[in-house]
Amino acid sequence: MLALGLWGVDRGGMWRDEAVTFQVAGRTVPQIWRLVHGVDAVHGLYYVLMHAVLAVHADEVVLRLPSVAGAVLATALVAEVGARLARPRVGLWAGLLYAVNPMVGHYAQEGRSYALVAAGVMGATLLLLRGVERGAWWGYGLVLGVTCWLHEFAVLVVLAHGLSLALARVRGRVWRGWGCAAGAVLLSLLPMVVVSRAQAAQVAWLRRPTGETVAGLARQFFGASEGVYWVCLGLAVAGLLAGVAGRRGGGGAWKRRVPLVGVGALNGDLTLAGTGGRKGQITLAGVAAPLVVVPPGVLMLASQSSPPLYVDRYVLYALAGAPLLVAAGGEWVAGVAERLRPREGTPLAPPNPRPHRGDRPEAVGPETVGPEAGRKAPKVEWKAPEVERKASASARRPLRTYSATLLGLLAVALVPLQQFPLLQQDRDPARRPDDLAAIARAAAYGVRKGDAVLYLPAYTRNTELAYPGAFRGTRDLVLTRTGDVSGTLYGVEVPAAEVRSRVAGVQRVWVVADRAVLAGRWTPRNPGERAKLDLLQREFTVGGEAVRGRTVVRLYVRPLSPASLRPPSLPPRPARW
Repeated sequence: MLALGLWGVDRGGMWRDEAVTFQVAGRTVPQIWRLVHGVDAVHGLYYVLMHAVLAVHADEVVLRLPSVAGAVLATALVAEVGARLARPRVGLWAGLLYAVNPMVGHYAQEGRSYALVAAGVMGATLLLLRGVERGAWWGYGLVLGVTCWLHEFAVLVVLAHGLSLALARVRGRVWRGWGCAAGAVLLSLLPMVVVSRAQAAQVAWLRRPTGETVAGLARQFFGASEGVYWVCLGLAVAGLLAGVAGRRGGGGAWKRRVPLVGVGALNGDLTLAGTGGRKGQITLAGVAAPLVVVPPGVLMLASQSSPPLYVDRYVLYALAGAPLLVAAGGEWVAGVAERLRPREGTPLAPPNPRPHRGDRPEAVGPETVGPEAGRKAPKVEWKAPEVERKASASARRPLRTYSATLLGLLAVALVPLQQFPLLQQDRDPARRPDDLAAIARAAAYGVRKGDAVLYLPAYTRNTELAYPGAFRGTRDLVLTRTGDVSGTLYGVEVPAAEVRSRVAGVQRVWVVADRAVLAGRWTPRNPGERAKLDLLQREFTVGGEAVRGRTVVRLYVRPLSPASLRPPSLPPRPARW
């Protein structure tokens, strides 16, 4: 994961969300505190963290390093959960599958909180297992609380963990311990919920999820390419069904057929030794399936009856359940292959495995006649054929285990090879929603010192905040207070009534704008934004433009009026004398 995370991390440009992190983290802590009271409360803790990180060195690579570290940690935790609930090779396969997932790699290289949230959720999941096993819940509550403050929608994992405990039918003391820890997390999150609810207009652009949304998320979780998707989905279903079959059979059939190495229970509360289990057992399927289904499902359903809140990156942490299920399915397939492998024949044992005394070498005693008379023959150890066969099978078992593990690793290695074009394309800045570095280069090519600039809408000022060098010396016509002073993301502009007076007398103005606004596909609700757009359409003409994705850098000039096109009037004739 570390190699994939660092591959192409310096892609040469930030997109708008990363630019927000960059410019907000550059403010002081009191300024960040003031900002989150009006906007982006869900990212407040992350901004403070990045403030400390960027204080070391403020550039794009350092901006993304915490996300790389979060993805590496999440990968290790996925592997640990798989190893604890099944066996080491299941954890190894799950961790590798998580690391090569294109969605994980995408957010591992993004300067936002989502990779760190995924690591926090997996850490809380591992501590959930420890809490069930040992009864220690403070670590679970602490890690989950910090994770939810990094992004409040991580709280949905509480529902997934509750379902895991319900499926395991744990004892009452486990419910009490978990309930206290989860309740403390929910109480600590209430202030953020109250503040962020008042900031819901920030996500007014979201649309309600549809069936295509569900299918798209499944593709991202199980494999973006066609072949990988269907193979991984089939293995995940096999792992889930094997867990259900093991649970219905009390776990015994599964354990007898596919022996798994796991962690033993303490006081009979927990046996982490298979994909299916009896009462009181936390199982691999019981953890992975709720994790991959519950958070996205709840958020999608909530988005149907209320203002939409669903975005796939909000539930990135749920992806960890997919490789766990796939690895469980791979373990089931390995077990089936082991049972179907032809076994070597063994000689038939005699009806009485204990031979007659006269048949054994030590039967020779003092009555022996000859040179050896009077001496006891040396004792020779005798093993029944069945015992010898079992010993031979035990000697061959590690070799078979290693062979299955290596075959699984080879199969996992084919996944990144199959998806390599997708992984390579994701390192291109053009694959992000926008590339502010390219926009800044286009602006720097034409903008000169002293030129007037308008940003339409105001959030396109993000380019100037992220790359101020391209706009050094320009005049922002409608800005009255900068963002760090006003406690906003993009600053405060003049009211709509003053826009015309600010632009009066300007013969040419550079406009950094959303292309959809200029094309008429979207009209901003803010009166000030509409006033800027109306003024440009009525009093200016386009003198040139550069398009970079969804953003346009355009030069507007005032047309020459008819009066200015008239030839200058001649001086009056002199009077005749």
